[in-house]
This record gives sequence, structure tokens and C-alpha cells, in this order.
Amino acid sequence: MHTAASPRLLPTIRSPREVKALSAEQLPQLAREIREEIIAVTAKNGGHVGPNLGVVELTIALHRVFSTPEDQLVFDVSHQGYVHKLLTGRGGAFFQGLRQTDGASGFLCRAESPHDSFGAGHAGTALSAALGMATARDLHGSGEHVVAVCGDAAFTCGITLEALNNVVSSTKRLIVILNDNEWSIARNVGAISRYLNRLSTSPTYNKVHHDLERFFTSLPGGQEMNRLWVKWKRETKDFFVESSLFEKFGLRYLGPIDGHNLDELVKNLEFAKHSDTPIILHVLTKKGQGFDAALAHPEKFHGLGAFDPLTGESKKPAPGTPPNYQDVFGQALVRFAKARPAVVGITAAMPPGTGLNHLAAECPRQFFDVGIAEEHAVLFAAGLATKGVRPVVAIYSTFLQRAVDPIIHDVALQNLPVTFCLDRAGLSPNDGPTHHGLFDLAFLRSVPNATVMQPKDEDELVDMLHTSLHLDGPSFLRYPRGAGAGVPIKAQPALLPIGQAEVLREGSNIMIWALGGMVADALRLADRLAAEEGLSVGVVNARFVKPLDRALLLSHAACIPLLVTLEDHVLAGGFGSAVLEALQDADCPAAVERLGWPDKFVEHGSSVAVLRAAHGLGPDELHRRILDRWRNRHPAPVETGA
Repeated sequence: MHTAASPRLLPTIRSPREVKALSAEQLPQLAREIREEIIAVTAKNGGHVGPNLGVVELTIALHRVFSTPEDQLVFDVSHQGYVHKLLTGRGGAFFQGLRQTDGASGFLCRAESPHDSFGAGHAGTALSAALGMATARDLHGSGEHVVAVCGDAAFTCGITLEALNNVVSSTKRLIVILNDNEWSIARNVGAISRYLNRLSTSPTYNKVHHDLERFFTSLPGGQEMNRLWVKWKRETKDFFVESSLFEKFGLRYLGPIDGHNLDELVKNLEFAKHSDTPIILHVLTKKGQGFDAALAHPEKFHGLGAFDPLTGESKKPAPGTPPNYQDVFGQALVRFAKARPAVVGITAAMPPGTGLNHLAAECPRQFFDVGIAEEHAVLFAAGLATKGVRPVVAIYSTFLQRAVDPIIHDVALQNLPVTFCLDRAGLSPNDGPTHHGLFDLAFLRSVPNATVMQPKDEDELVDMLHTSLHLDGPSFLRYPRGAGAGVPIKAQPALLPIGQAEVLREGSNIMIWALGGMVADALRLADRLAAEEGLSVGVVNARFVKPLDRALLLSHAACIPLLVTLEDHVLAGGFGSAVLEALQDADCPAAVERLGWPDKFVEHGSSVAVLRAAHGLGPDELHRRILDRWRNRHPAPVETGA
């Protein structure tokens, strides 16, 4: 509660200059107000609650010590950038519209503010980007500081380790913040997580190293002696005093530091600011600090929809809302895994998000979480498949982009039976362009041996998963975020004939070939065109993008005046492109109207419906575009006088 004697500070923060002007005694109040604002806004709009509550003091300290935008702060993933936004002039109504149309993005974005030196949305990018910035600074001869803020989970990404290997050969001035909260989305896994835990629970590590440093520098010529000792320590087997892993890579290690102690943070950041060698500050934070519900349930509060700001309870879906696709998939996989012990599930740090938490609970020996390491997940699955295991790799469409090479080189080239389940295919509206799954068909259609499919509803998803587990090569299932269509799931799944589409409605004027969730839109369009325009419109559930049902397509092209393709994917290289290619290969000059997302990155927005309307994919826009194309080919006869 704020009294007249303690007016609110957050509304006065229009830039980092105001943060620097506050007294040290005022900073805890600012931290409290920031937490209150984040909880209030995310309770209404959803968002990444825990990660942001955990970095409040760290972000305040960074803006006390450094001066953006001259100095560059590079946040890994940047889902923990809400505090940074509030301290750089993006509070008030703009922040209160977080993740909504015309409001603040849920991630950092160079187009949104000059204080956002690098945009992101995927893990593991900050260290490489910051190293590039620091090297460019050295080439230009300028003096700004570059700080990479990396979560501990980022160090399970191969790209971060590649950057770490290149730091000392590229620059002498780089600051890396290791924000260690022991979580990515789920709890961190693997050897690096265990190593960081050992560092953070060893209070003697830094004391021994600092005591030795003070001893050497107190002697005549001590600076050179200390430099030689550091070099010797890095290059030997740590016979006397163990080095940190990071010192083996040439970075000076400081830590662990209490990430919620502003005085300690500022002191260590000031030291790092004047260091003449790359330095890593190991900062210990609590995910969800300041909100009991988030502290108690860090996985849930990593990112979620609207919730009660007092209790933390999520807003319940309306009665009768169908289950989410991810849960339909996860429960079906449990069923198949229990029947076939060779079936296993693999996730890259997202058990609940992909639905594999069901498998982890029911069949833990058949569940693998490899951390934020999508490339490894795919290669790991390839190795399993060579030994008779049936891996099911569940990764969001946007994150599978990171593993295109192993998909081609290691799975498809060897024709290994790996099933890939691409959740969030289509829009992830509040998250924006880093999370939309709009490009997977374009990079999968060209891969030999691949079977690519998309279900129209949750029952067909189960059929496709069942079918994929009986194929001899790689298969890809894409399906959208959110609730299914409400279709009951059969007791026994069906084996689908590969490459065979499903005619849902015959038509003589127009035939709409629709993919996935757009099938329902196609049926509504057919009804409207018939009722309002008197047109006979058929609908095909394409089901398979590869192999395409060419026989059915060519039979329609031979007798239907207009073919329409409808997909939740970019037009370039997508389903409609596959249809055009098939017709061209058959030398068939059919008229085709392709409907899908334009050749641009789609912004974040309040809902799928809002974004579709903005890009010509709303119900009225689709109806108009089809009707315009029909009328261009079949203009109404011109009436003449008597």
C-alpha cells in the first residue's frame, strides 16, 4: 500500500535516467511496484510471469550500472524482458496492452525500442549475438559495454557452447550474466545443470580464488604473478584449486551472487564493467520471486494465460470446451506406448507444452527430456530408430526450425522411422513472430522420404499418430495451438491410406482444398457461397501435404472451374504451392486461388481472429477473395436495351 508520504515511483520512470537518479533506499520500493505491475498485467493478458519476477533486481541493477541504448543489453530468449520494458519508457497503457494488438510485445524487439539491441524469442541466441556486437565495437574502436543475460538453460543449447568457445579469440571485453534459477520451462536436466548446482552450493569456491588473487597482487610484481597463476590454473588439471568450467574457456568467473540483493548486484556489475578480460557473473535468482503462487509452481508460471492475481488460479475454460490438441496427442501417445514398449517420447524442455507430461507420468522409462537442445533431440531420435525403437519427437513448429539439418541429414536421408509432432503449427497470437508456426511446410515439403500431414480435428490427429507409428520412414504431424474441434475420439484409431484426401462435400463450381483447422472454415465458406451466391462449392480435407492426392486433384481440375487452397501457413512454399506444382507437372492449366498467410512476419495480436482479419484471412475477407476470383472468370452477362 502506498501512502501520500511514499508516492508511486514506477509512473515516474520514463527512461533509465530516472532509475539512476533514485536513491539506493528507493530501489526496493521500485522493485515491489514493478512486481505488482507485472502480476496485474499478466493476470489479465497472460504471459511469462515467473521469469520476469525473478529478474526484477537484476534488471534494475543493470540499468543503474550501464546506460542503454549506448550500452547493449542482450537478453537470451527475452521473455524475461518485461522489467527492461518498464524501465525504458514502455510503461503505462502500452505495457498494460502486453501481448495484445497494438500493445507491447512479449519479447524484445528492435523495432519497438532503441533500448532493445537484439530481438529474440528462442533460447541460446544471446551469447553469440553479444559476442558479435562486442567484436564489432572493437573493430570500430568505440567504448560501449555489451552484456549478455543468459538463463542457465541457455547453456544446454549447442549454439551457446559454440559461442563460449569463441569468446576469448574474439574480444577482451564482454560481460555475461548467468541467471541461474534451475529452470528453463521445466526443471533443467543434464550434466550442466548438475554442475551449476555444485557451483552455487559451494560457498568456498569464490573465497579461495579471491583470497589467492589478493595474495598475489599484494606482492611485488603481483599483477603479473596473478595473470600467470590464472593462466596456469586454466591449463592444468586444477591440482590445488579447481577452476570453473567457464575459466577453462577463458572467462573470469565471479559468483555465486544473490540475484535479489541490489547492493551486491551493483557492486559486482561495477567490477565487471571495468574488467579487462571477459567475465561471467553467476547470479542466483528465484523464478517467481515476490508471488507465492509462482514460487510454488514455477513450471506453470513460466508462461500461462489469464489468472487470478490473488490466488494464482488459472481462469477456467468455459464448460464444454474441448481438450487442447497437445493433451489429446499426449494421452494418445500414452495409450500407444503402453501397447508398444518400443514407442518413446522425446521433448526439448517442454513436457507440459507438448503434452508429453502425460507420458512422463504414466510411462517414465519411455520418456526423455533432453533440455533446450532441439538438434540433439532429432539426432538422439535417429540413433534410437536404428535400434528398433519408435521415437516420437514433440517440438513446437517454431522450434523445429532449429533442427532442419539433422531432419534432412540424419533422419530423412537414412529413411528412419521417426515421428515428429509439431504443436503450435499456425499462429501463437500473443507471442508473435518468433513463435508463429508458419514455415514448417516450406522446409519439410522438399525433403525426400518425408510424409507430411495435418488433421482436421482431434480424432483425426489420433488416427495420424497411429498411422505414423506404422510407417517405415519419417513422418510429420502438424496441428494448432489450443482447443480441438470437439469431435469424439474413436475407441480404435484408423490406419489412414497414405496420400489420400477426404472429400467432405461435392461441388460443381468451386472446390476448396483445405488443410487442418481450415477445413471448418472451408465448410462455412461453402455454405455461405451457396446461400448468398447460389454457387455449388465442394470441400476436400487434404490431410496429406506430402504425398499429395494427385489423382483426386487432377480429376477436380478437369471438371471444376475454380480450385481454392486454404492453409494456416505462409503461401510461399506451402500447401497451395504443392497444388500448383502438381498441376504444372501434369500440364493442367486449372484456375487456382491460394489463400494463406502473406510473405511477411506476422505481428503479435490479441487473438487468431484479429490477426486473420488483419491479413485477409477473416471469414468476410476469404468470402470476398473467392467471390472476386469467381466473378473475374465468370462475369455476369451485360444487360442490353430492347
